[in-house]
Amino acid sequence: MTKVDTVFAGSIPALYDNYLGPLIFEPYAQDLANRLSALNPERVLETAAGTGIVTRALLRSLSAGASVVATDLNQPMLDHAAKQISSSRVSWQKADAQALPFPDGTFDAVVCQFGVMFFPDKQKAYREARRMLKPGGRFIFNVWDRIEHNEFADLVTTAVAEMFAGDPPRFLARTPHGYHDKQAVIAEVKSAGFSNVAVETVTLRSVAPSCRDPAIGYCQGTPLRNEIEARDANRLVEATEAAASKIRARLGNGPVDGMIQAHVITTSD
Repeated sequence: MTKVDTVFAGSIPALYDNYLGPLIFEPYAQDLANRLSALNPERVLETAAGTGIVTRALLRSLSAGASVVATDLNQPMLDHAAKQISSSRVSWQKADAQALPFPDGTFDAVVCQFGVMFFPDKQKAYREARRMLKPGGRFIFNVWDRIEHNEFADLVTTAVAEMFAGDPPRFLARTPHGYHDKQAVIAEVKSAGFSNVAVETVTLRSVAPSCRDPAIGYCQGTPLRNEIEARDANRLVEATEAAASKIRARLGNGPVDGMIQAHVITTSD
């Protein structure tokens, strides 16, 4: 992971939320919310909350008396999230998942959607999640499977790599899709002190109104944009169109439908 992999600033948060939210994040957010709802927690901590996609799903699914503390290290993402949600059941706080500013045993559950891949010290973050939990509490998170099982991300990465063949931008493969080994994840979570760790691979289909939607989302609404602009600041639109063309060639014109796949990890003691 490089420094630019964690920079979500400028127009990135809004584009991320508008284009990638419905495309790939909302289905898995509802999956996590449903799993948490079945546990009936009263206090939930969300780490790496991003633009609040899981937060919104939690508010829809949890009981009316449940509250959520949504945290993220990236203030622009939290600012965008807070504008989307107006609820006394949610509090927003900038916080590092590797050094959380809360007392031991504060929460019934900790949830993290597609965030652990960005943590430099994952075991430290896992230990912090465990420290947050009350006895019997649960830590639930998900990670993307390898990029080859996620069609839109794979096609966009290929298209952009062809533009910059000498120095291909590899953000999507390197970071979001770079932590896909289930056995390695289980081992790291257990080493942080969790005794029971279960993994379920969840395969879904993702539908976009056009091939340009995922192209814009990935090329302009993620840190892949930072990599493209670092190579040539004038080629962002060209890269977006190249990605759209690659998606069109594989999946056709009009609404496009691609495979997405992720692993959901659930802990219990």
